[in-house]
Amino acid sequence: MGKTLFTIGYEGLDPERLTAALRDAGVGLLADVRAVANSRKRGFSKFALKAGVEEKGIGYAHLRPLGTPKAGREAARAHDAGLMRRIYCEAVLDTADGGLALDALAEMAAGAPTCLLCFERDPERCHRRVLAERLAARGFTTVDLFG
Repeated sequence: MGKTLFTIGYEGLDPERLTAALRDAGVGLLADVRAVANSRKRGFSKFALKAGVEEKGIGYAHLRPLGTPKAGREAARAHDAGLMRRIYCEAVLDTADGGLALDALAEMAAGAPTCLLCFERDPERCHRRVLAERLAARGFTTVDLFG
């Protein structure tokens, strides 16, 4: 039986809808893959988010090494998914540290139903799609959640 990896972007959600989507899907661990886990949206900065999901019985891990560098985030905001993908792979995933961080994520996801979290609602415009593709090569199937 294959392993499932979930993804979600919190754009347009409030913390309650995010948590409900995670619980409904059976997520056990929220893997925050933002380089900068701060947000202007109430409840989505690292410590508030961690407290909120843990209160509902969901684990939280901030995987900063798998976040997108600033240039990649700017490309995503400009709706240039190809450039974002290239920047992300070159600067993060195709480096030794990025490979180790991806290994750690795969180990976490093999141990508990895991959901990758970033801001963008559309997974095609987000680096979490690239992470999901890399994990697909390791036997994971991806399910995108939208809250």
